[in-house]
Amino acid sequence: MYLKRHLILLFFSINFQSFAQEVAILKYNGGGDWYANQTAIPNLIDFSNENIKTKISKDPIIVSVGSSDIYNFPIVFMTGHGNVFFTKNEAKNLRQYLISGGFLHISDNYGLDKYIRIQLEKVFPNIKLKEIPFTHEIFNQTFTFKKGLPKIHEHDKKEPQGFGLFFKGRLVCFYDYESDLSDGWEDAEVHNNPEEKRIKALQMGSNIIEYAFKN
Repeated sequence: MYLKRHLILLFFSINFQSFAQEVAILKYNGGGDWYANQTAIPNLIDFSNENIKTKISKDPIIVSVGSSDIYNFPIVFMTGHGNVFFTKNEAKNLRQYLISGGFLHISDNYGLDKYIRIQLEKVFPNIKLKEIPFTHEIFNQTFTFKKGLPKIHEHDKKEPQGFGLFFKGRLVCFYDYESDLSDGWEDAEVHNNPEEKRIKALQMGSNIIEYAFKN
């Protein structure tokens, strides 16, 4: 059993090294719109390739929570407004992906919060979301965010917060809450966000990619 587990982890490690410049969008069940913000990730890829010199393929791949294909990507993005549901096997697969070197970014698109927290407890029953201090590396990559996440959209008059799941000291999941970060990555005409906000959102997004690729 130990040898089998060791070989599996070695295979995943090799895959991460081979696909160091790829990102994916997470498809999940439950009825939520996992496909929301369709221009967001392509725009973030363009911004990252231009500003932090990544070489990410222009078109992100869609990958299901329970698929072994998830191990081909060092970072997976997830968003939506509604319900999320992970089966036992899906939660197990996502956990194995994360502890094997993968990274998940979840962007609360207003309405996701009460559902995703329950599902993350399936993935890591013994690990709780923690607010990430502004001094953490993820806020201090190519771009510096001394006050943490930028606020893109106003909903409940709450401050934006960056939460994380840490496994053995490593940040494996970053969750932007009350920020609507991925809305800021969309084409300008979608939400009519001021250009300054869009740039801040894209800078923070590229920080997330940069952090995931390094760690």
